[in-house]
Amino acid sequence: MKTLLAVDGSDHSYEAVRALKYLSRADQLILLHALNVPRPAYPMMVPEVADELYRTLERSGREDGERLLDRVQSLLPQHAGPTVKRLELGSPAEVIVTTAEHEKVDLVVMGARGVGPIKERLLGSVSHRILTLAPCAKLIVSGQVKGMKQVLLPLQGPEDLEAAVRFLQLKPFHEAVELSLLTVLPAVHPPWPVGGNAAEELEKQVLQSARDFIEDAVGRLQPLGYQARGRAVLGTPGDMILREASTLRAELILMGSRGRKGVARFVLGSVSHAVLHRMPCPVLIFH
Repeated sequence: MKTLLAVDGSDHSYEAVRALKYLSRADQLILLHALNVPRPAYPMMVPEVADELYRTLERSGREDGERLLDRVQSLLPQHAGPTVKRLELGSPAEVIVTTAEHEKVDLVVMGARGVGPIKERLLGSVSHRILTLAPCAKLIVSGQVKGMKQVLLPLQGPEDLEAAVRFLQLKPFHEAVELSLLTVLPAVHPPWPVGGNAAEELEKQVLQSARDFIEDAVGRLQPLGYQARGRAVLGTPGDMILREASTLRAELILMGSRGRKGVARFVLGSVSHAVLHRMPCPVLIFH
């Protein structure tokens, strides 16, 4: 895999560096720092002075950025793979997305700085913009990375399963992982009035169909070398995913995006906000 690690010097970005310990060796690892230097916004300032101030800020920022990239490189695990350092000028989200597109990376790894959900909805955090726009898998780290052995894989249906198989065929993990598959069905309400027994029978049929799907998914993943198990439950998807992650003490939540439009729907939807803003561990989005 070709991996892009975006760093900004925050604690979360250093945890993203730590996450590489649990990922497979990259064919190429791009260490990227985006330097966003604001132009002086003082109308009364002489243009020459403003330009000199900007150049001073840019020079200082570049020096700090180079030191950051050197430090990050010194912290990489031994199996990280061949590394190239990149310091680019511009908006972090735009720089990361553009680099991911031009370099055709398979995975972007970055820390989420923990902006509150209301502000993220109104303004859009860097991590949310990357989730929406980057044309590859994304690993978002929001807290301490303790490992990646116990992995929760929620699946919405056959399309999610096919995407999961494609991603897991890349062998993204450095060591063996245990996959816990989960599909969540909303409570079943027949569109017409029925008796209690009929509603219960319908619920049983829906759950059985979901269990058959999970069993098929387990059968698809085991030949790829993954230890997998799964279950189907009724409930609210976001709440049930988080509850299952807590019960399993999951170290990673692995979720599908269903392509670019799917990512936007994922990021803005209730399930995504329930998971992303309350995630008890890193979240890796594949598509």
